[in-house]
Amino acid sequence: MKKSIFTIFLLLLTGFAVQAQSQKAFGAGEWFKFRIHYGPFNASFATLEVDETNIKGKPVYHIEGKGKSTGLLHWFFKVDDNYQTYIDKQDGKPYKFIRKIDEGGYTKDLEIDFDHSDNKAFVFDKKHNENHTYTTKPNVHDMLSAFYYIRNNIKNDELRPGDEMRLNLFIDDENMDFKLKFLGREVIKTKFGKVATLKFRPYVMAGRVFKEKESLTFWVSDDANKLPIKIEANLAVGSLDADLDEYKGLKHPFKIIME
Repeated sequence: MKKSIFTIFLLLLTGFAVQAQSQKAFGAGEWFKFRIHYGPFNASFATLEVDETNIKGKPVYHIEGKGKSTGLLHWFFKVDDNYQTYIDKQDGKPYKFIRKIDEGGYTKDLEIDFDHSDNKAFVFDKKHNENHTYTTKPNVHDMLSAFYYIRNNIKNDELRPGDEMRLNLFIDDENMDFKLKFLGREVIKTKFGKVATLKFRPYVMAGRVFKEKESLTFWVSDDANKLPIKIEANLAVGSLDADLDEYKGLKHPFKIIME
């Protein structure tokens, strides 16, 4: 398993449609917990948390994502991942991204600083004590900043089935282009009750991680929070499901349909 369940989960979180909207979907104090299943295994839990700090004297949002394997999977493929991003409070662009992972004994420890004026990413590989510089695409994001930027830029009322958009990502040493398709609206059952959602399908690279280009389906709450509710994915080996399990500190009321 070259990529961990949590790493794949973060990649899936970028599968949204991007449009202009001024209302902020999140704020400091927001916290999510997801239960992730890999095939028959209750594979791991993942958390995402937002707080505030300063970087180079500038106030920013500090967002941290953690993922750990659980149960039977933990015995033969231990996962302990930590991802952090520091993003501008106004436009959501990332200043710094941290990826520190241990996935079945495979480790990586990277710090990436972004220069958006020159479209550069400065990568410090702490494990090998190496520095590398890469050219990035304009308006580039890391895995975490992409998720939060997009949540702030979904305009629910203007989405139409079939709408397609793109998002530029930089991951480790590679520029990636996500093409996203809005499938429509759907009410789904959750542990919290029925939730009105927006349904998306990102087109991904087949063969490396995913079974085929249309292997993913993603549901996000059709309200001001744009909460990630559910993910389904057919991987090259097995399948993955992720469901929102707990939350707190939401900026807006979570709309649950009462019967």
